[in-house]
Amino acid sequence: MTLPNGLTPEAAREQAARAYELDRKHVFHSWSAQAQLTPMVVTATQGSYVWDGDGNRLLDFSSQLVNTNIGHQHPKVVAAIQQQAATLCTVAPQHANAARSEAARLIAERTPGELNRIFFTNAGADAVEHAVRMARLHTGKYKVLARYRSYHGGTETAINLTGDPRRWPNDHGNAGIVHFFGPFLYRTQFHSTTEAEETQRALQHLEQTIVFEGASTIAAIILEPVPGTAGIMVPPPGYLAGVRELCDRYGIVFIADEVMAGFGRTGKWFSIQNFDVVPDLLTFAKGVNSGYVPLGGVAIAPHIAATFDDRAYPGGLTYSGHPLATAAAVATINAMQEEGIVENAAEIGERVLGPGLRELAQRHPSIGDVRGLGVFWALELVSDRGTREPLAPYGGTSPAMVETVAAAKAAGLLLFVNFNRIHVVPPCTISEAEAKEGLAILDQALTVADAHL
Repeated sequence: MTLPNGLTPEAAREQAARAYELDRKHVFHSWSAQAQLTPMVVTATQGSYVWDGDGNRLLDFSSQLVNTNIGHQHPKVVAAIQQQAATLCTVAPQHANAARSEAARLIAERTPGELNRIFFTNAGADAVEHAVRMARLHTGKYKVLARYRSYHGGTETAINLTGDPRRWPNDHGNAGIVHFFGPFLYRTQFHSTTEAEETQRALQHLEQTIVFEGASTIAAIILEPVPGTAGIMVPPPGYLAGVRELCDRYGIVFIADEVMAGFGRTGKWFSIQNFDVVPDLLTFAKGVNSGYVPLGGVAIAPHIAATFDDRAYPGGLTYSGHPLATAAAVATINAMQEEGIVENAAEIGERVLGPGLRELAQRHPSIGDVRGLGVFWALELVSDRGTREPLAPYGGTSPAMVETVAAAKAAGLLLFVNFNRIHVVPPCTISEAEAKEGLAILDQALTVADAHL
């Protein structure tokens, strides 16, 4: 028996042991206390599965960092990278090349409205950095409004925009960022009892923030149409349209951060298309090529792009539109189109994951809330449904969460977890059988969470 990469289990274990040894000796990990880490070694991947250093096969309900939208080792994308490497490995960004030009065309065809100009970056964080820079230069204003319970990246501006605890050690209050509360009915800040109330009161709060901060000082409002890491809170009807109207009324640029929710994750090419709203700038990364080669970017509306027709845009990257990355994007987008992958995500969410997770909630008192779209779902775990007390504190974890995740992994399921939430975010290519397999394992693991109530 061999793994998908051709290694025997014995060879894979030897390779994993060496990788772990070198990792602990030399690799400095992100978002982590280094001495407390025991990272899992991944030796092989295929489709919806990964193999760990002990040879265990795990169903990947995390899509790694919610980016392997077309699954692992998709043959068409692997072949495209190989072919591009044999043709043109790299080229400076001032030169046009076929892979970048075609990737830009394919992305522009799928963005909402007329977001037809594409600025390529290396990842999502620098896409956000450049979107904010464009908005500031376009408007001549500096402040940016961003919501609490959000994540926008780890670079200087992006981490200050972020509305979760990872911002705190990096926030000195001098980045020109003002945070506001977005709609989240389950944990409403506005004492709402209905979605309509939550929409109306959240928009009223946002407009108050604009007025009190001074619209003449605000360049942009940035938000994730469906916030990802912060909890997959699908906005109530009318909210995003209301944000668009406020931006128009007060002369503010609307930036949609689609880094995590874009490229099929919610059953649409971009999550904002679920709400028929068009932003001025749209950031993307992750799913554009499923993370096979680092790539991100900004899709730009004509009126923003025109600002730089005869005025140099003061920004760029050595690897902007790197041929290997954009060739992977071309192959990814074409595969998604040809194989109906976006449609599969929508169908799996509607027929399997949504009903399946709601059924789990009926059996497990540790589940306080179920929410999501497509293959983008979250379970809010609580110690008491009445008080909605989280099973882990905001910004932390708990023995209950640790044990629940460990039980799922021991049974063959790899989860994405943040604070008191389990995110169910498998590849957009996941089959019905695989989705049901994951739900069955999750069902077993949640009994561990229930035992802590």
